[in-house]
Parts: sequence; structure tokens; C-alpha cells
Amino acid sequence: MKKIISALVLITLLVLPVVGLAQAEDIPDVELDEALVNITNFMFWVLMAVAVIFLIAAGISFVTAQGDPEKVKKARDYVLYALIGVVVGVMAKGLTTFLEKIIKGEV
Repeated sequence: MKKIISALVLITLLVLPVVGLAQAEDIPDVELDEALVNITNFMFWVLMAVAVIFLIAAGISFVTAQGDPEKVKKARDYVLYALIGVVVGVMAKGLTTFLEKIIKGEV
């Protein structure tokens, strides 16, 4: 059941920006590169929000661990996953920005 809910949330997060761009009346002609930049920006901030949630969960796990080694390990894993997510997100954002500048001829 958790996998189904997670998949539905992920699909919604991926489709929502595209639908929003398609229905936007104040954007006259959205080109594909602008749409992709908007989608990658949206996904970047979703990833950062998930990383913050993992860090909060890690803090709660550390506080409630009461010296239990398994709970402390779980909290450390949450911190590790959050940091990996942040690093991957920043690298992906940097790569997309770099490629965008190359395509536009600014580099």
C-alpha cells in the first residue's frame, strides 16, 4: 500500500508542473527548453523538501532513540540519505544549468 501511495505522489509531482504549464494563460508561448527548466527547478525544490523531512525524521529518531543502537543507526542512515539527496540534487541542478548555458551559447 505504501508503494502505491508513493508512486501516486511521485506521478502527481511529475505531472503537475506540466499540466500547470499547459494551462497557463499568462505564458504566451512556452518553449520546450523553458518548460524543462521549470520542471527541473520544481523537482529540485521537491528534492530539497524531502531532504529536510528526512533530516527532521533523523532528529526525532536521535531524540527518541534513548541509546538503542538500532534506532541510532536508523537515524544516522536518515542523515546519510538526506545528504546524498542534497548532493545529487545540487549536482543535477548544476548540470542542467551548465547544459542550458551551453545550448544558449553563453559559455
